[in-house]
Amino acid sequence: MVKTHIKDRPEKAGDYTLGHIDLINHRGDIIDLKYIVVELNIYESIYKNAVTGTVVITDSKNQIGRLEVQGLERIAFKLFSPGTNDADDILDASVETGEPFHVYKITDRKQVTPGNMAYTIHFASREFMRNLRTKVSQAYDGPFDLAVLKILRHKDYLDTRKKLKYEETGNSDKVVVPNMRPFDAINMIADKSLPKKSNSVGFFFYQSVKCFHFRSWESMVSNQGSSKRPVKQSFYYMPLKHEDEAIPNKIDHDFKSVQSYRFLNNFHDVAANTALGTYGHRVTSYNFYDKSYLQSDYNYHDQYEDTRHTDFENKDADKNKQPVVGTAVDYDNELNLSDYPESRTTLQPTTQYLHNDKAGAGYGLDVEQDSVLKGKRVSIYNQILHGTCLKLVVKGQSYLEPGDLIEFKIRPVDADKVDIEQDHRFGGQYVITKIRHQITSEIYTMVLECAKDSVVNPQYAGRPEYKAAYEVGAIEDIYDSSTNIYNRHR
Repeated sequence: MVKTHIKDRPEKAGDYTLGHIDLINHRGDIIDLKYIVVELNIYESIYKNAVTGTVVITDSKNQIGRLEVQGLERIAFKLFSPGTNDADDILDASVETGEPFHVYKITDRKQVTPGNMAYTIHFASREFMRNLRTKVSQAYDGPFDLAVLKILRHKDYLDTRKKLKYEETGNSDKVVVPNMRPFDAINMIADKSLPKKSNSVGFFFYQSVKCFHFRSWESMVSNQGSSKRPVKQSFYYMPLKHEDEAIPNKIDHDFKSVQSYRFLNNFHDVAANTALGTYGHRVTSYNFYDKSYLQSDYNYHDQYEDTRHTDFENKDADKNKQPVVGTAVDYDNELNLSDYPESRTTLQPTTQYLHNDKAGAGYGLDVEQDSVLKGKRVSIYNQILHGTCLKLVVKGQSYLEPGDLIEFKIRPVDADKVDIEQDHRFGGQYVITKIRHQITSEIYTMVLECAKDSVVNPQYAGRPEYKAAYEVGAIEDIYDSSTNIYNRHR
C-alpha cells in the first residue's frame, strides 16, 4: 500500500509526497490505486526518447475488471520530494497541471492467494503513443534544432505540449524525412547535428519526466565548452551512523550517502572498443557529385583534447583531465592503440549538391569534413556507452534527471593508501544516463546509472620491459620437416 506523505520538509531521506495514483478509463471513470499499489517505477534515460513506467498492484476487489481496462487508460499522479519549491523539480503527471501517462499493456497477471490478484500495469508518455501512430514525410531546410522543434510541435506528428530544452546547432542542411516515425526522424537529425558553441559531434534526444532534451554530450559536462558545469549533487559511499554527533545534518548526509554501488563496466573492454572504432577509425567519404573520395583517420589520443570530458575543470592546466586509456600501447610497446586506423573502416556517402547540379545551393557540411566528423562521432558515443559505467542506489531526489552532472567520492580499497581521499580512477564526476524512480509504501529510492569518459589524474606510459620476440619461428611441412614452404615456391 502506498501511503501519502505531505510535508513541507523531509523528516528523513527517502520521504516523498504522492497524493494519489488515479487510473482513468476510456469513459472517464476514476479509481485511486494508491492503496493497492505495491510499487511504482518510472524510467528515464538519455538513450530513450520517451519516459516509461510500471505500477505493480495487488488487487482483492477486481478493480481491473470493474474499470474494463483495455489499454486506453491513463495514469495520473504528482510526485516530489518534500521541501521542493521549484515546479521543474516535480514529477507532474496530474490531470490538473501536468499530463497523465498512457497505459499500453498489463503483464504478470497471477493469483497470489484465493482472493488476491497481482499484475503489472505498463505506462508511457503521450508522445510514446503518438510516435507509434504517426509518420513524418516532409523536407526540412535550415537549422537542425528548428527541424526538431517542428516535428515535436506539429499537430500531425508528436504534438507535444511539453517544454523543450535544446542546444543550438551550428550546422544547417536540407533533410528529407521519408515516411519515418517522429522519434526515428529526430534521431536521424540528432546524429548529424553539431553544437554551435562547442566542439562536440552528435546530439542526444531524450525525454525526462520534466521535459524533452536535445543536446550534445559536451553540454552535459560543460557550459558552451568553455567553463565547468556545476555538479548537481555529490555522493559518497559511507554508511550513516546515527549516533555520530559530529554530523550536523543527518538528513542531508543521508541524501548524499550511497546505499550501494556497482560498476557495470569498471575496466574498458579494449578488444570491443578497438573493433568499434573508439581508438582508431578509417572513414572513406565518397562524393556522389564528382565521384571523388577522401580518406580520413581518427586517432583517439591525438583528438581527445578537442572536446570536453566528465572531469573537466576550469583550470588552464587541467581542462580535459586524462583519457581512460592514456597509457595504452600495443603488444610490441611501440605504437599506441590509436595508431591502428584500420581497426574499423567505414564508407561515408556524401555530397553538398542536389539534382546533380553544382549551380544549386550547397547543403550541409563540406564533404571533406564528413569523414573526419564521422570518426569523431563514433568515438564519442563509444566512450560513453563503453566507458566507465556506475550504478548507484540512493534516496529519492526528484530534482535529479538524466544529463545532470554528479560527483562520486570513493576511497581506494587499499589498506596502504589511508592518506588518499579519493580513488582517482573511479572517483570524480559522472553524467547521469539513466534513472529508475522506485516508490514503495515506505520509501522513495532512485537507481542511477552514470557514465564517465575520463580519469581525474594523468596516467603516463612507463618503459615496460616486454618486447615481442624478434626471432621468427621455423616453418615445417608436417610430412617432411626438411622442406621449407619458401624454398618450395622459389
